[in-house]
Amino acid sequence: MAENSLKLLREQLLLSKAELARKAGVSPMTIDRIENGEKCRMETKRKIILALGYSLEDKDKIFADL
Repeated sequence: MAENSLKLLREQLLLSKAELARKAGVSPMTIDRIENGEKCRMETKRKIILALGYSLEDKDKIFADL
């Protein structure tokens, strides 16, 4: 399973899964899968990083396996 801190960061920003999904242009199910450790495409990771307000250089703060 992939190592990530997406759930922690999302909760710190007081975002629901649906809100983050909307901002990132992905489905809430995708957010749920990633938070549960499933892998996703690089493009999906990019969308989520930017939706959280981070730059792509901060990718290791969210996705340790990138």
